[in-house]
Amino acid sequence: MSEDISNERAEEIVQPFGHLLSIAIGLSAEVRHKSVAALNRLLAHTLALRDLYKKAHWQTHGVTFYQLHLLYDKHAEEQAAIADELAERIQMLGGVCLALAADVVQESRIARAPRGRESVTRQLERLVEGHRMILGEGRELARAAADIQDDGTNDLIVGRVVRGNEQQSWFVAEHLEHQRTNR
Repeated sequence: MSEDISNERAEEIVQPFGHLLSIAIGLSAEVRHKSVAALNRLLAHTLALRDLYKKAHWQTHGVTFYQLHLLYDKHAEEQAAIADELAERIQMLGGVCLALAADVVQESRIARAPRGRESVTRQLERLVEGHRMILGEGRELARAAADIQDDGTNDLIVGRVVRGNEQQSWFVAEHLEHQRTNR
């Protein structure tokens, strides 16, 4: 008899996804629910972008191989650090963070890359598109967090998600411009 590991037994679940623990940090359950949902979306996008960077790192090629290989790996590590901070904030708010690839695919709107190797220009374009999506949603979610007076979430989104993605997007866009002008 085979066991379906996707059907968890109720006694093994200590906190169902979508439920909050009671955490004494001065924010209401309603505020924490809103922030957890927003942060989980950003976490999914961040993990999807991290994975795009790793794919590009493993599959880049051409005359800019070395520079891009290093840049992609550095940016993947930075996205992983942002993801860790988002997940910790979710836990701090009493929530459960997304952690599995299938959940990330379901939650993120960042387009998946094909399995094959793409041109360097397309790798760079895809990364800029991912940053653009995260920045647009991140700014909206930061304003929403400020409106509900969740200063910690607002600070995290502005300080790490927005600023980090702005810088990475700038670096990638500069490489993209170089690729386009030197064809």
